This record gives sequence, structure tokens and C-alpha cells, in this order.
Amino acid sequence: MWSKLFLVLSIILAFSNVHAQNNPGRNSQASNEGNKIVYGVNQEAGQYVQAGDAKIYYELYGSGQPIILLHGGLMGSIGEMAEFIENLKPNYQVIAMATRGHGKSEIGTAPITYELKANDVMEVVNAVTQDSVIILGFSDGAYTGYKVASMYPERVKKLIAIGAGEQKPGLRKVVPLTKETVNLESEFWRQKLALMPEPGRIEEFWLAMADFYNTMVAGKALFMSIKCPVLLMSGELDRNAPLPTVINAYNMIPNSQLSIIPNTGHVVFMENFEAVWASMVPFLKDGLK
Repeated sequence: MWSKLFLVLSIILAFSNVHAQNNPGRNSQASNEGNKIVYGVNQEAGQYVQAGDAKIYYELYGSGQPIILLHGGLMGSIGEMAEFIENLKPNYQVIAMATRGHGKSEIGTAPITYELKANDVMEVVNAVTQDSVIILGFSDGAYTGYKVASMYPERVKKLIAIGAGEQKPGLRKVVPLTKETVNLESEFWRQKLALMPEPGRIEEFWLAMADFYNTMVAGKALFMSIKCPVLLMSGELDRNAPLPTVINAYNMIPNSQLSIIPNTGHVVFMENFEAVWASMVPFLKDGLK
């Protein structure tokens, strides 16, 4: 059964690349219609923090209970979280972070692990607040959120994880992108490379990320260590995190809720934001003063 479920994951990056280049919401230069703020390149809101061997970029919006947003991997950017930022910033302090190797954040030289990513997140959080935070993560950002909640339980109040289920080596095969398989002259990639502090390292980064994704583990030990309330969300037709893997994660996380959005895929919040938001609001408000 698992081999059938994950057969399609061998073309994850190709699928994501096509989706990203045809969906401006995943572009780091994107902004909401009618909104003049360009999230991911907003100098008025942008700041940096040193996290180990890399300088990490983030933007701050609003005030109130802090909530940190973690975008997806490789194709991801702060810009794809624009609608979340717009809807959250009237009532929350929104910390929109560009993870290492994405947007304006440096790649660094350390091997990529979720421990490294979690520590990057905490460096950003500590630069903004000593309070506990809510985490909203999508795909790679959701897996990072799981790790932050596990490693720093006292600092995570709640976690919303979108498009991230059980994972272990062998369940998928991610082939690294190369300059031969990606059109770096497209508007999408020109914009992304223009933001990168070290664009010449892009292929090195792609290879490191492929190795990382092919060996990563998200299973019982991780999920059962998470103490905070967790809302797992997924599109019913998600090919990157198939429904059975999300349900498995839900069953292993002690204090969890599950929201499946019908007839949507991996980037569920761009296909049906209203349904995603309707699931999030009660979870965010429950137990918070």
C-alpha cells in the first residue's frame, strides 16, 4: 500500500515547480490583490538575526500574541503566506520568517537537519519575544514546527501544521533540481535568485535539500513528544503528504485535531483559503485570552 501511495512522490519537485511558476501566490514577490505590501521584500518590516552560521531574515507585522509563519521548502517564500499575514496581523504579532536558503536568508554551511531549522526558528523568536508562540507551518515549515514543539515545549503554545504527515526514508525519492532541469531565466526564478545572498550556491542548496528530504524521519518518537495542542490540516488530494500519512501523524500526536479540506491538493490554502481559515479560527481562539 505504501509503495502505491508514495509512487507519485518521485515527481514532487517537478510538480511543485510547475505549480509554483503558474501560481503567483508562491512567488516571494507576490502580494495580495489590492495590497501594496510586498511580503518577503518589505524593508520597513524586515530584520535579520544571526542563527549559527547563517543570517536569517524575517518580517514583523501587527501586535498581540506572537505567531510565527514557516513557509514551504524549495519553492517556498514569505510571499506565499501573504493571505495568512493579512488576516492575522490585525490581532496577532506576526513573525514571517524566510528559512535558510530561501528568500533573503543565507544558506550557511552546516548540514541541513530539522534540529538546525528548529534552532533557526528559536533564534528568530528570541530576537522578537521571550513569550511562548503559536507556530503556523506549511509542508517543510510544518515539519520544522513539529521539531520546534518537540525540542522547545515551553516556548510553543500551539501548532498548526499544514500538509505534513508521517515520513521515513524510502517512502519517497526526491531528485535534486539542476540548472538543466529548471528555467532560471523564468520570472519566478529570476526573482528568487535576486533575493538570495549567495545565488551562485543554488545547485549546492538543491542537492543538500534533496539529500535531506530523502533521509528525513517524522514518526512516532517525534509526534508523541509534542505536548502542545496541534491542528493538522491537509488537502484531501494532497500528493506530497497523502491523506493516510496525515491521519497517521494525527493518531500519534497526543493533543491533536484534524481538518481535511475536500477536493484540494498540497497548497490547500491557495485553493480554498476560506475553508482553511474557518478551521484555524476556533483552534486559535480556544484557550487563549
